[in-house]
Amino acid sequence: MFRPDYWGDGAMDGVLGAGMLRAGATPRRFDEYYRCYPVAMLPGPERENVNHGGKVIMPPSALDKLTRLHITYPMLFELHNGAKERMTHAGVLEFIAEEGKIYLPFWLMQTLLLEPGDLLQIKSTDLPPGQFIKIQAQSTSFLEISDPKAVLENAFRNFSCLTKGDVFTFSYNDQVYEMAVLETKPSGSKNAISVLETDLEVDFAAPSDTKNPNAPAAPAPPASINYAAIAPDATEAAAGARAVSSNFLSGGQRLNAKKGSKAPTPKPSTPAPGATNPQHPPPVRRTNGPQPLRLPPNQLFFGYAIKPVKPRDENGQLVPEDQPKFQGIGQTLRGKRKDAGGTGTPTSGSEADNQKEKKSGGGRTLRDSMNDLDH
Repeated sequence: MFRPDYWGDGAMDGVLGAGMLRAGATPRRFDEYYRCYPVAMLPGPERENVNHGGKVIMPPSALDKLTRLHITYPMLFELHNGAKERMTHAGVLEFIAEEGKIYLPFWLMQTLLLEPGDLLQIKSTDLPPGQFIKIQAQSTSFLEISDPKAVLENAFRNFSCLTKGDVFTFSYNDQVYEMAVLETKPSGSKNAISVLETDLEVDFAAPSDTKNPNAPAAPAPPASINYAAIAPDATEAAAGARAVSSNFLSGGQRLNAKKGSKAPTPKPSTPAPGATNPQHPPPVRRTNGPQPLRLPPNQLFFGYAIKPVKPRDENGQLVPEDQPKFQGIGQTLRGKRKDAGGTGTPTSGSEADNQKEKKSGGGRTLRDSMNDLDH
């Protein structure tokens, strides 16, 4: 589309240098409007360093116009949200966005109170090199970093400038940290400094969520859990809930009412024909299930005390704990010897043979037979 003011800057500005401008002419300023979107919506792979930096991505036409306007390096811009009257500063990283669009880190969108698709005004500007900056961590987890100076030096590589009042973010060890800019020096009318190619002195304020030492300490929770007080069968509330949920709590209705009974006839729950706005009885809330366990903060519940089941005998009677566990005489592989009364069992086969010979009387042996032959 043809734009009448496209060549309004002068067709020869891209050819003539800054020192060849007409006498008394002032350098023109880049001033454009774009639809802003977060870096997460940029086509292509995810770029975490861009999302946690201070640089934006602009369309190629912006580079063409910046070149013709002889904008000096580093290219710094003012970001204006006229609808919310918010302003901050940022640098530029690449010129690869679609025409009419600009991509910003998410923390810049939050600082300017922008929504995806909102109109954003971009103006070129110049900022002095920073000498001093005071920042404040938004969480005490930042104090756990072993070398915060080296971490911040690496994080500042993704920034071109910082403005007083910004709350920027950076990522370290898969954790996102938020830092608020409290003070910048030199403090000009814009309250912003450039952090490129400068020796920057950094001062840290106490994290914003640090507890006040003068504040009264919170009461300490009890050291142990009172199991008897929280047991469902030991609280009056649970007993009352079981009584209310009983299906046989109220009295019944007799078909043949007793004489002299003045009890009113109960109204039917089904509305009569032609009746309007019937009053339905409220639903009965069943609370005979497990009761909720409400514990004070910083306490855990690992179950009630274990009560082992006491053993019972065959008749269902409780077995006393002092009863001996093993009874009876048992059996042995080697029997007892015979006593004087003739009881017992022989312990070996040879002893049994000897006893048999004694019972049967004296017998003849081989030696006795040989003596008889000699005679």
